[in-house]
Amino acid sequence: MTGKSENPEDTGGGRSFRAYWALGALVLGLLAGSFSPGLPEQVHNGVIGTAGFIGTLWLNALKMTVIPLVVALLIVGIAKSAEAAHAGRVAGRSVLWIVIICTVSAIFGTLMILLLTHLFPLPRSTAAGLQTALGGIENKAPASLPGIAEFFKGVIPDNVVSAAANGDILPLVVFSVLFALALGYISEAGRRSLVTFFEAIGDALLVVIEWVLWIAPLGVFALALVVGSAAGSAAFAGLLHYIVLISAVGVLVTLAAYPLGIIVGRIAPAAFVRALIPSQAIAISTRSSLASLPAMLAASRGLGIRDKVADVSLPIAVALFRATGPAMNVAVPFYIAHWLGLHPSLAQIIAATAVAAVMSYGAVSLPGEVSYISSIAPIALALGVPIAPLALLVAVEMVPDIFRTVGNVSMDVALAAVVDRTSKDRSES
Repeated sequence: MTGKSENPEDTGGGRSFRAYWALGALVLGLLAGSFSPGLPEQVHNGVIGTAGFIGTLWLNALKMTVIPLVVALLIVGIAKSAEAAHAGRVAGRSVLWIVIICTVSAIFGTLMILLLTHLFPLPRSTAAGLQTALGGIENKAPASLPGIAEFFKGVIPDNVVSAAANGDILPLVVFSVLFALALGYISEAGRRSLVTFFEAIGDALLVVIEWVLWIAPLGVFALALVVGSAAGSAAFAGLLHYIVLISAVGVLVTLAAYPLGIIVGRIAPAAFVRALIPSQAIAISTRSSLASLPAMLAASRGLGIRDKVADVSLPIAVALFRATGPAMNVAVPFYIAHWLGLHPSLAQIIAATAVAAVMSYGAVSLPGEVSYISSIAPIALALGVPIAPLALLVAVEMVPDIFRTVGNVSMDVALAAVVDRTSKDRSES
């Protein structure tokens, strides 16, 4: 895939500049909306109606690419991950640890955001204002999933086309993963042609999304105007609350890198802490794991990690591994549910967590805003919450993005230490 970003890191100056424009449009839209009730009623209704029309068109343009993009990205990502796993013992062990850590990350993110929203809920008045405002953008959520027994029966789709049309994301994800794994058992020529085909589909969809995102400031401003008109200052309070809680999840995942590297990787605590500082400093300033790769390689060598391990596991990690992604991605839809006063069923919670984990197994390099939408929208569909709020939340993602990157580079170095230690233990035995 074109571009290079975390989820949703941004390495391109143009895209960073566009993110600032979107943030400015969000603030201006909320401010203008909060003052709009002072206008004459007829003017106010006309302004809000026009803004709602423009915002809905822009939102629909984003939503129309979600399902096909998810399928294309999963097939390409899983197929390339499987190919990397067969490239050698170190590569295979790295991919295995990536799957394990991403699965744990998704479960951890679900539990933590449920705990954090319970311990630090939005004030009732703020939540009520946001529920009214967000309801004005998208007044109905996707259909609820069935009970737990029916849920497990529906994991395997009887008609994949129907699942795609109905937005049944988990059965679609299961089909895509099975299809991608099956590519490893067909001829080399057939596998390459199909991977190239789906890669081309994904690239074309990314171009469409890039076109849509070029007018993001207009779409964000229109949606923010509608939200600001209904919620007023509650919108700012809600966004701040969102930033703090989602960032907290990222910080907790980052802290988990330390026991992983120290205990499992058997690195001295002081040495591991010191070695991570240069990589983390670059991550904060650039919000890019790719830019942090040289510092991570230097840190690995300073920790005594063998070159043959670091030179394989770290590039694989930068390309495929987003340790904070599953936890922070799954936290966003759960937070939206908290905003809207929704209470997902156990089946929906399981589905959302599973989708968050699987979507991260073959995560490929994407532009920042595209990564945010393509990674989180499927989880929102599985959880049964509307994805319209994502169009606003993406504008403030720059702050949680810093914690995403710091956590990712910390986990990348910890992964190299674990792979080095476990492969060394196996060779010694």
